[in-house]
Amino acid sequence: MNASSVIFDPAFDWPVLWIAGGIVAAILIFAIWRGLKGWALRMLGAAALLLALAGPSLQMEERAPEGDIMLAIVDESASQGLSDRAEQTEAALDALTARVAATEGLELRITRMSDGEDNRGSLLMTTLAEALAEVPRDRVAGMVLISDGRLHDLEAAPDLPAPLHLLRTGREEDWDRRLVVTNAPAFGILDEEQQIGLRIDDMGDADESGLVDLSISIDGGEPEVVQVPTGRELTVPITLTHGGQNVIQFTTPTLDGELTDRNNTAVVTMNGVRDRLRVLLVSGEPHPGTRTWRNLLKSDSAVDLVHFTILRPPEKQDEVPVSELSLIAFPTQELFMEKIDEFDLIIFDRYKLRGILPASYLLSVRNYIEQGGAVLVAAGPDLASAQSLARSPLGQVLPGEPTARVVEEGFSPQISELGQRHPVTRGLEDFAPEGGWGRWMRLVELEETAGMTVMQGAGDRPLLTLDRVGEGRVALLASDHAWLWDRGFEGGGPQLELLRRLAHWMMKEPELEEEALTAEATGNQVTITRRTMSEGARSVTVTRPDGTEEEVQMEEVAPGLYRSEFASAQIGLFRLEEGDQTSVVAVGPASPKEFEETIASGDPLAPIMGAMRGGTAAIEEGNPQLRSVNAGRAAIGRGWIGYTPRGAYVVENLRVMPLAPPWLMLLIAAGLAVAAWLWEGRARTRKTA
Repeated sequence: MNASSVIFDPAFDWPVLWIAGGIVAAILIFAIWRGLKGWALRMLGAAALLLALAGPSLQMEERAPEGDIMLAIVDESASQGLSDRAEQTEAALDALTARVAATEGLELRITRMSDGEDNRGSLLMTTLAEALAEVPRDRVAGMVLISDGRLHDLEAAPDLPAPLHLLRTGREEDWDRRLVVTNAPAFGILDEEQQIGLRIDDMGDADESGLVDLSISIDGGEPEVVQVPTGRELTVPITLTHGGQNVIQFTTPTLDGELTDRNNTAVVTMNGVRDRLRVLLVSGEPHPGTRTWRNLLKSDSAVDLVHFTILRPPEKQDEVPVSELSLIAFPTQELFMEKIDEFDLIIFDRYKLRGILPASYLLSVRNYIEQGGAVLVAAGPDLASAQSLARSPLGQVLPGEPTARVVEEGFSPQISELGQRHPVTRGLEDFAPEGGWGRWMRLVELEETAGMTVMQGAGDRPLLTLDRVGEGRVALLASDHAWLWDRGFEGGGPQLELLRRLAHWMMKEPELEEEALTAEATGNQVTITRRTMSEGARSVTVTRPDGTEEEVQMEEVAPGLYRSEFASAQIGLFRLEEGDQTSVVAVGPASPKEFEETIASGDPLAPIMGAMRGGTAAIEEGNPQLRSVNAGRAAIGRGWIGYTPRGAYVVENLRVMPLAPPWLMLLIAAGLAVAAWLWEGRARTRKTA
């Protein structure tokens, strides 16, 4: 195919030529006004001169036509796997391929897309923009999306060079029920009611909504079933009973004819936290370690501390009136009898029996432990004396019995073999300064009667012993010299870290439980952690959301600490079991974007398609024919979709030929000027005659 056109290569810039043309026009007007006879010849001469300066040429092209391109974006996201949409998609693609192949000069380019990463949903517009970037835009005659029309990146829509159509999958009778969590706090205060907002919607051609069953399960436990209405915002009260991760699952039953059950379940993960940690610190007498305990507990803004120190024991005799020793009487009965259950931890620091706290009060403390409380005894020489706490009702639950011997010699605390595996002391060596931990100078000799010793002192004697009593916990620290680490004596040691871990273990913080099975999901990657005091190879039984089971072998990464990882393409609630330990973990988003809207519709794409007169054709009504339409005309009708031929081509040969040589145009201009002069001269001669 050949084409020709006239082009110009002016000797001067076009503004100069336009100015020259204006001057010539003004002279001609003046000549006409004066009645000069040769003005027409002068006009032709000036035009020839201006034309010569414009440099006209004839451009001849030999063109090779290029075919038009039809882009097809095939949606293979998760929602396209519902019902028979995958079969509809392939049938529509086959029909489109056949019709494009039968159309002369039209080529089909196919791009397939799946779910966006990180739960970004269907990125139809992003995929279309990328497909357009890979082809010449001036050859794109039409674009087709084979999809259910549900997309999540409408804002990424590109400028369209041709009509865009949607071949919509799905059927008019489709319906679905979805459960959506509208509001869920990330943290919840233990033993306080938390509110989780959710909504159950029936979408599409659903029957009239009514009451439905809602199953609520916490940490994979026995579900509680309640009836709730659909189509309304609901508030579900939840009370967390343990700290750390709590996995709450909401489920509605799947009904016949429903598109999918993937959006009938929602999982919420909440961390249980304590509102305030209430600690009672009882110091038997002032000593350097008292301030250490107080500073530790007051450094945490979440701790409410009640602290009293016995400054004047009953046996101390002086003439100072009692009324001048304190402003108010200390409420010992209220603290140890009436409100003892309100404390999370009680610490006895170098306390000995002096009659300040009668036996009934200490019996109340023992009962408090058995019912779930926590007591820490930091002992000094008083524990080995006749006034030892071991001789009180509280002594019956202490994990060690003093031998009445106090070892007064320097020693460096050591982690015991059991302590290497216990969360309270595991890894404490990492906090040792260069040269090792500083020494302590005093140790009360104990005979271990219960529990486990996690730290040892001089001669491998028990230094820190932990035990569980009933529902509660007891710790016995057989030295009052932990404060030497805080002062940096001989390099010091991890006094703050040790006491922090110890206090948190006693208050049953989940991350310090010695027997625990936990899991954490990052994307589709699950990390399982098992803490245990026992030894040997371990494996975890993983039950997937579809009910299948898998054995995952665990590796011991530190004494008493096992880990393993696995990846899963499934999303939902995974159940883990190892020995007597169980746990659950939610993998994937609580509400996948692909299943938020499952009813096929072209409405979201209507504004984009309407810009180029395109539209939606339902595949269930038959695969549409393909027609050629002019730009700007309607590109869709009953049973057909249109494309706009672009007429793109490639120039294979180009020739440029001057229309008139400059010398010829100058000769013509000069001849016309001479002719005009002769004509005007003859006219004057006649007039004179």
